[in-house]
Amino acid sequence: MTIRKIQPHDNAAIAACIRLAIPEFGMPKVGTAYEDAETDAMFEAYQGEREVYYVIEEDGEVVGGAGIKGLRDNTTNVCELQKMYFLKKTRGKGYGKLLFEKCLQTAKEFGYAQCYLESSPKFKAAIHIYELFGFKHLDKPLGKTGHYSCDVWMLKELE
Repeated sequence: MTIRKIQPHDNAAIAACIRLAIPEFGMPKVGTAYEDAETDAMFEAYQGEREVYYVIEEDGEVVGGAGIKGLRDNTTNVCELQKMYFLKKTRGKGYGKLLFEKCLQTAKEFGYAQCYLESSPKFKAAIHIYELFGFKHLDKPLGKTGHYSCDVWMLKELE
């Protein structure tokens, strides 16, 4: 297993990971990353300053990923953990925790003060990991992500 920065040839594979996982958990396709324009061009979407998307590769196959990017329409120093999804066959191997740690470390290195994320109660295991890492639940969303089908909002102070 390898965690590495996304490359242009990874776009189709990571889009497939995202689009397989969302309906698998009973999430709607609308109001989620499923329909985001950047889902088909993830490499291009993470080329700005203080943003990165990592993929997890297992035996030469992209099996998941997650990214860090400044929170859209937010003027404070907050980043967002974005598009963290994995193929079913790789869940439960601890990859998510490793990728999550890598993203949080990168966010700190980029100089962000806080990390925000959006999720759904349907992703119980992921929410549990977020809580273990010190994310606190919010009463309303921050920024304007366009993910109106996600109704769990969490924030963590980065040391």
